Formats: sequence, structure tokens, C-alpha cells
Amino acid sequence: MTEKTPASIRPTPQVLASFIDHTLLKPDASRAEILRLCEEARRFNFKTVCVNGRWIETVAKALEGSPCLPIACVGFPLGAGLSESKAAETKACIAHGAREIDMVLDIGSLKSGEWETVKADVAAVTRAAGSVPVKVILEICLLTEEEIARACRLCEEAGAAFVKTSTGFSKAGATLEAVRLMRASVSPKVEVKASGGVRDLKTFLAMVEAGATRIGTSSGIAILEEAAKGGA
Repeated sequence: MTEKTPASIRPTPQVLASFIDHTLLKPDASRAEILRLCEEARRFNFKTVCVNGRWIETVAKALEGSPCLPIACVGFPLGAGLSESKAAETKACIAHGAREIDMVLDIGSLKSGEWETVKADVAAVTRAAGSVPVKVILEICLLTEEEIARACRLCEEAGAAFVKTSTGFSKAGATLEAVRLMRASVSPKVEVKASGGVRDLKTFLAMVEAGATRIGTSSGIAILEEAAKGGA
């Protein structure tokens, strides 16, 4: 697990940037917007750039020579595809330069109590990813607390590196309560990513205090600018 704790984090732009997955997932994102995202990530030293698979090769090339990592989303945003499709998509994205994979959980199977199916779905992706870390998006707004906790345990058993709150495309995004629950439901070797609705410094810092070690946001620049002005 990344050695970052609420007690040690200093809310400077440099420190905050190391938590941020700089994200653009809207379906109508253009090449120019994707390239601008990459230029911003390089300029502000964000941890990663997170995009749909269509753009992962473009992002990987644009980030060459930078410590910023390209991330591809798989089974996005519903998670309702075949495990074989998710695994194939994972392999293709990695072949095109992805250094992390954000997959969407099989939410319908979880709601049906089909635990082994859920676990097998995640495992198919982690196997396909090999040494590339996999984050599993739970879509917490659709789940009960019991389902969130169970999903987190299943993801860890299936080899996930992170559990993640939300796609940003459903009814709601990350909540502090869910982040705390997710942190408590996995071992220290699994990290928590808060994503969806993190748009200001106060919310960012609260998510980190709750246990998130990665923040997915399209508002990263605004958050860093707020920190530079001494906000929160």
C-alpha cells in the first residue's frame, strides 16, 4: 500500500498532484481534449491520466518520458459485459500502453448474491492484466453497505490492487462513509480510490482522511490552484 496517511499528507499542490488520476471519460471527448488532458498532467505532475480505451494509445504516446501513467477503463461504465470481453479489452489496452486498468464490477451479479460470479469476473481481468494493477469500480450509489463490504472482500480475493467508489456516470459519486467502509473492508495491501464528485480541496482532503490513497477527478487543476492559494 502507498505509505500516505492523513497525518503525513501536506496539502501542497505537489503532494496533492501525486494522488490525482486526471480524468476525462465523457463519450464525446475529442482528440484535442485528450491531448490537452495529457499536457495538463505533465505540467501539473499528476499521478495518472485516466481515459476510455479508445484513447489509451494516444495518451501513452503523449505521456512518453513523463512519470505520469496512462490508465484505461474496462467494461465502462456499466460493468455488465461478459468477463471474456473485459479480459480481452484489458489485454488490448495494455498492449496499447495502459499501465493501470480501472474495471467496472459486475453489479447485477452482486445484487443477485452471485458472489463467485462477481469474484470470477474480477479475477478474469486481474489475470489478463498480469503485473498491471487493477482498480475495481463498485458503483457505491447502487449498493447497500453490506454489498459494498462484500464486494471489497471479493475484489481483494480476486487480486485487485484497488477498490474504487464510482464511475461518475450513475446517480451519485464518492461519499466519505463509503470510503471509510471500503478502507475497513480490505487489508492494507489494497488501496482505495475515491472518484465522482471530488471537485474542491475540502472534499479532496476529507476523502484522503477517510482512507483514499488515489483521487479520480476532472477538477484536479482547480483543486491544486485552491491549495496554492491556501484553501481548505
